[in-house]
Amino acid sequence: MIRVGLSIITPCYNSEKTIKDTLLSVERQGIAELEHIIIDGGSTDGTMGIISEYHDRVPYDVQIISEPDNGIYDAMNKGIRMATGDLVGIINSDDWYEDDALAVIRAAYTGDEHEIIYGMIRIYDRPDGSDDDQIRSVEFYHHDFLLDRMINHPGCFVTAACYRDYGLFDLKYKSSADYAWMKHAFDEGVLFTPVYDVLANVRAGGMSGSNLGFRETLKLQHEWGRISTGYYLAYDLKSRIGDVIHKIRGRR
Repeated sequence: MIRVGLSIITPCYNSEKTIKDTLLSVERQGIAELEHIIIDGGSTDGTMGIISEYHDRVPYDVQIISEPDNGIYDAMNKGIRMATGDLVGIINSDDWYEDDALAVIRAAYTGDEHEIIYGMIRIYDRPDGSDDDQIRSVEFYHHDFLLDRMINHPGCFVTAACYRDYGLFDLKYKSSADYAWMKHAFDEGVLFTPVYDVLANVRAGGMSGSNLGFRETLKLQHEWGRISTGYYLAYDLKSRIGDVIHKIRGRR
């Protein structure tokens, strides 16, 4: 196994209900060559208290920034600029790693300067009337089909050299900046190394599952020539109508 330093980045904002799972999952990795960079957007609930307790407890380096930002990709970019590890992973504050995720990643890393290692994720949902998260699906999207579907970002680890040489996330996107960045990395010839293990657990919802996220992804696929103009316009309109209907129902 190649010995590499790992940087984990966690963007968060008012995440007191979920971030403990995220932090505990990093702690359970049992890896010394680790830094955890937490970028808080200025939480007003108990998030920072949970993070402070975690910082004081764990043996590895934890760096914390708490200040307003310009969205989740701005927070991710801040963390990437601070990272000193050879490999960088991003886990959001409502997601969590499998206990052996980082060991699996280190074992799979070939040592290529420009490499992205990625694996499977498990999706959790909370049915109406339930207080418990339940498994909805296990997902894996291969990079050979990147034009059709983004690989699962919570299960990705990227060499620091990729961000250094190919740039950070474009803030003009609110939901699909990681998708646009992955396509750029793919076009640059970055080595993608798939791992056929579940690496991360994700609670369904959030920006990536929204109609805005759908429209941004649709627009990218149209720009890449993957879908026709007619298909793009029809489904873009359909999603906007859905937003209007949802807003009207919400007022009742």
